[in-house]
Amino acid sequence: MTTIYEALADPTRRRILELLRERPRMVGDLADLLNISQPGVSKQLRVLREVGLVQVRQDAQRRWYELRLEPLIELDQWLAAFRESWERRLDRLDAYLNELQGKEETDDHE
Repeated sequence: MTTIYEALADPTRRRILELLRERPRMVGDLADLLNISQPGVSKQLRVLREVGLVQVRQDAQRRWYELRLEPLIELDQWLAAFRESWERRLDRLDAYLNELQGKEETDDHE
């Protein structure tokens, strides 16, 4: 079984999610926009459906694919701790670089 991380690792699947973020679409629309075959798009949509990122809505004979935000919200919440950690590290680096720059300016004036 594919994980959400494996599903998101594929550039075609990420592009499908970007297109579905704009609005629900049918397989044919996605195939045209991605310039790949309908079976190829269907294969990618199946993976996205299995991990819960996409849902299907039946409308008569048409199947509309829609983005599900809940798994992405959970992923974002999990990544938030990592973002905070990186922001702290980058803030420390910025402070250090400013300190070095201040020392260089002081040395230049002496």
